[in-house]
Amino acid sequence: MTRRVVLWRHGRTEWNVAGRVQGQTDTSLDDVGREQARAAAARLASLRPVRILSSDLERARDTAEELSRVTGVPVELDERLREMNFGEREGLTWRESWDRFPELMKAMLEDREERFPQAELHAEAGARLSEALTEALKSLEDEQTLVVVAHGAVLRVGACTFLGFPETTWRTFAGLSNCSWIALEQISPAHGTRWRLTEWNAGTLPEPVMSDDE
Repeated sequence: MTRRVVLWRHGRTEWNVAGRVQGQTDTSLDDVGREQARAAAARLASLRPVRILSSDLERARDTAEELSRVTGVPVELDERLREMNFGEREGLTWRESWDRFPELMKAMLEDREERFPQAELHAEAGARLSEALTEALKSLEDEQTLVVVAHGAVLRVGACTFLGFPETTWRTFAGLSNCSWIALEQISPAHGTRWRLTEWNAGTLPEPVMSDDE
């Protein structure tokens, strides 16, 4: 391994508990979410990140600040890391979304994604996070770790976009739990920009894989 990226989802919010779509609505961590952020930050700090990038939405920013507090690495904000814009679905529960947009919800579940009013598509959200990540990696040297703090949907599709997975496979990857992360590692300098997925929806530190498959 030469370089590592940790894509870290923010802690819990009241809207998470209520099952309301947050998107780019600027919600706050609840008490559980703040404790989740503190606990995860204590573990991630041992990776010695050299940069911490964060969405500028409060729930991600406050999560990132917990890691900054224990590492001394400043948080850099990038609005490209904001959650996917869900448009008029934001603030609605799953049932309310079905009541208001039955045909669009049906299309989404059948992998025929259509644009909700004032929303962006998953591919558009994935592209902007992948762009921000690719740009940040230009400053990451061998044996260094970058932590990106963002949101469940944009991290899921952004990671898939960055790794080059076809969009038809994205729904194979489950969503991220609050304060869980995705870990990516570059295989070796000889392989240039080739990256691989080492952990998905993880809550423990990335560790070397001891297996016949390696």
